[in-house]
Amino acid sequence: MGQKKDLTGSEKSKIVRYLAEGCSSLKTAKLLKRDHQTIKRFVQNSQQGHKKHVEKPRRKITAHEVRKVKRAAAKMPLATSLAIFQSCNITGVPKSTRCAILRDMAKVRKAERRPPLNKTHKLKRQDWAKRYLKTGFSKVFWTDEMRVSLDGPDGWARGWIGKGQRAPVRLRRQQGRGGVLVWAGIIKDELVGPFRVEDGVKLNSQSYCQFQEDTFFKQWYRKKSASFKKNMIFMQDNAPSHASKYSTAWLARKGIKEEKRMTWPPCSPDLNPIKNLWSIIKCEIYKEGKQYTSLNSVWEAVVAAARNVDGEQIKTLTESMDGRLLSVLAKKGGYIGR
Repeated sequence: MGQKKDLTGSEKSKIVRYLAEGCSSLKTAKLLKRDHQTIKRFVQNSQQGHKKHVEKPRRKITAHEVRKVKRAAAKMPLATSLAIFQSCNITGVPKSTRCAILRDMAKVRKAERRPPLNKTHKLKRQDWAKRYLKTGFSKVFWTDEMRVSLDGPDGWARGWIGKGQRAPVRLRRQQGRGGVLVWAGIIKDELVGPFRVEDGVKLNSQSYCQFQEDTFFKQWYRKKSASFKKNMIFMQDNAPSHASKYSTAWLARKGIKEEKRMTWPPCSPDLNPIKNLWSIIKCEIYKEGKQYTSLNSVWEAVVAAARNVDGEQIKTLTESMDGRLLSVLAKKGGYIGR
């Protein structure tokens, strides 16, 4: 079968006239003796073509500053737009303007990942928010694990690269990247940890409880006063090793039970403020696409980055919980971002 001919200029003019007169696309196709899908495709393409992109005005910077930004982007591959502009001593430029300027000389990509939320998850998140809305979050001990690899998240190996500049070479491993599992907790303005899980240990219920005994309880919790222990609320997510009957019973024997152990909603990493702490640490240890050659070196980087997190940053995270709960209720259990 031969290929159908494209619409001629005369036919396109007739289509516009027929449609303006109130004819349907099907009637127009019959009048022109053309395929209905051809007419519909022409109409759709015409509508899309009329959508004009309105570019927002952006703050102007001088040509000299643009050249400085271009040189900085060449010297700082994979850096953020803020870091590039700060290195040039250019301040007061909003992110939208920075990115618009950098798009003329570079490009960047970023992937987003998060677990899905169904109707049941959203209802449980709302119930959780209502239950703890009047809680004093300064007494909640927020915990979580984080795995750090030698190379960092895959998406973080990308960043601004100046036009005409080669991307830096990254080490390619033959036998996997390996990683270190780290646990920590935050309460009020204090960071507890980080503690390193022994290499090769899989955290099941028994090993998780033993790890808690050797780190959290022996090195921190036992030193606290009786009044502190009475008021503290322990938070952990619903990982199998955390929520198992064995772990629940073990924590109960340690005095962490009932109201002293926070109930956690499913699929809710956005509600845990310590996740933001992990982001701060990862941004520091993997900045500019940094890689590591051993597990000990990446662990040392984690410890160093954790030491640089001050009490005010921790306090900002823990004090954000009231706003997070209100956002969950406002979004009817939906994601609130972090």
